[in-house]
Amino acid sequence: MTTNSRTTLAVLALAVCCVSWAADSAGAATSCSQIPTVYGIPPWGFHTGSYSGESSFAKGHGNINLEANTVSGVICQQDRRGTIVMSVAHHLVYHSHYASMWGYPGNIMKIIVRVTSSSDPSCKVGTHGRATLYASYNGVRSDSVQFFFPPACKDQDHLYHGTQVNNQVPPL
Repeated sequence: MTTNSRTTLAVLALAVCCVSWAADSAGAATSCSQIPTVYGIPPWGFHTGSYSGESSFAKGHGNINLEANTVSGVICQQDRRGTIVMSVAHHLVYHSHYASMWGYPGNIMKIIVRVTSSSDPSCKVGTHGRATLYASYNGVRSDSVQFFFPPACKDQDHLYHGTQVNNQVPPL
């Protein structure tokens, strides 16, 4: 087998893996495990704690342009009802470096999300929701992520808050 053949096979295997990572035979999300957890200081990103052993878990990451008020990215949430994968709408609804939540100063951003894959029978693909990401600063660990969905998808409304939440929201 030539080097080009091996490279082609490797690229094909990677493509098959990445296309099918979050879908079962019906096209529904089955797990958040294939969405990378972003550590350090990304443009924006979060995870809500340990992936294993939690009754509900979420993570996401993406790019942001504060001057243009635009955002992009992917978010996944997994709970007892199922798993939903969401894309982030292009328009950044709100952001501030001078926010206060839970009694602490920090950065906040509010975004619109769209369900792109779902194994929750009541939360259909195409459903729009909102997310508020808050990152405390000055050495305090009181970050939060909160999801808001319409009634048909209300089981996916979750608030994650506390020292287990790691949120990176960029300053202005």
